[in-house]
Amino acid sequence: MGFGKQKVSSSGTPLPREDTPLIAKSEPLSSQSKTFANVFIAVVGAGVLGLPYAFKRTGWVMSLIMLFSVAGLTHYCMMLLVNTRRKLQSLSGECSKINSFGDLGFTVCGSIGRFVVDVMIVLSQSGFCIGYLIFIGNTMANLFNSSSPSLASQLMAFSVSAKSWYIWGCFPFQLGLSSIATLTHLAPLSIFADVVDLAAMGVVIVKDVFIMMENRPEVRAFGGLSVFFYGMGVAVYAFEGIGMVLPLESEMKEREKFGRTLGFGMGLISMIYGAFGVLGYFAFGNDTQDIITANLGPGIISLLVQLGLCINLFFTFPLMMNPVYEIVERRFWGGRYCLWLRWLLVLLVTLVALMVPNFADFLSLVGSSVCCGLGFVLPALFHLLVFKQEMSWKGWTIDVVIVTLGFVLAVSGTWYALVEIFAVKKIVEKGKKNELHGDLDEVLGTAVAHYVMFLYTFGYNGGFINLS
Repeated sequence: MGFGKQKVSSSGTPLPREDTPLIAKSEPLSSQSKTFANVFIAVVGAGVLGLPYAFKRTGWVMSLIMLFSVAGLTHYCMMLLVNTRRKLQSLSGECSKINSFGDLGFTVCGSIGRFVVDVMIVLSQSGFCIGYLIFIGNTMANLFNSSSPSLASQLMAFSVSAKSWYIWGCFPFQLGLSSIATLTHLAPLSIFADVVDLAAMGVVIVKDVFIMMENRPEVRAFGGLSVFFYGMGVAVYAFEGIGMVLPLESEMKEREKFGRTLGFGMGLISMIYGAFGVLGYFAFGNDTQDIITANLGPGIISLLVQLGLCINLFFTFPLMMNPVYEIVERRFWGGRYCLWLRWLLVLLVTLVALMVPNFADFLSLVGSSVCCGLGFVLPALFHLLVFKQEMSWKGWTIDVVIVTLGFVLAVSGTWYALVEIFAVKKIVEKGKKNELHGDLDEVLGTAVAHYVMFLYTFGYNGGFINLS
């Protein structure tokens, strides 16, 4: 469990080992306000765009209850991670090198702990990036391919949808961005993406208010237990920043105020999420689409908002993939930069994005399958293992309940999300098949009509065909 001396490469750079911290130790320089801003940036992401659709599916009252419950539980589990790290640091100076989730997993459970955390981080970060590509593909297709493509273009494209072409269009540029070795060079892109994200959210909320005042569609408060796990998956996905908690606490000057700062940040974010989901659903009712920006309709403001969000997620993609690159390079390439591994990962993420038809259903899948494990199961489990000798039965019960709840949500939510995804995929494929058959029938009918006219014009009138 300790951190021994590392071997040194010929260039003098220490080679990473299993016990090497993934994030280098740095001096705590962040003020309380800067830490609050970092918490906001780390948590708020593309998941907010699927909240109005989740409110439509589960009902607005039920969604609000789930959203605030998940926010409270996520904050509690984040503080479990912080308290577990602080306890280990008080026991041994070696543990001062615990700067990330993976470092904590290694210190508590050894290599298996780090492996489990690494796998979940790879899956979650890749899942976020897959969601980004789905959003970009669907949004661009809605903006520029609103009319159905002709049969000729379908045949030329081998029946590939417009969404697929836009996703493939991002591929070579993401290969270039993935070639950037360090996050330092990506910092300007991160700032730009956050500004665009906040501006787009503000515009969408304002438009929702005006549309809601005009339309006042019918809404429902509860959607039933059948969609409970779907709503929970989307809510868990929305609070996606648990992997950044330990680095943020490490960099804070007044660490004793971190819990208060984190709690205030999570409370404000949950209020913004609740307002965004309610207003989006109240504005469009049963017509609310899986990506709320698709409901904005035509107009220059709508166009700029949707393009801005696409640009935001396009540049957020390499930032979210960077932890994946670091873990995979550490595991398979000795911690050294490897271009072909990065390109392979981008290709795999792109291929998965092409196979998922619905943005919101994929949010539920990632939130249920991976985020429940990272956000609930592992923090409570690590806390239980470290504090088991000094906790009361109440503390044991709380940790065990959280671990059990996380497992139940993960298994049940994953199953429900997969059923939804494959059901939508079958409907989409059936619709495309019927559309193609309809186009073929239309073309064949037109061809027969033209052939008959040809025979009549050049055959009967020209005397070539004798009908008597």
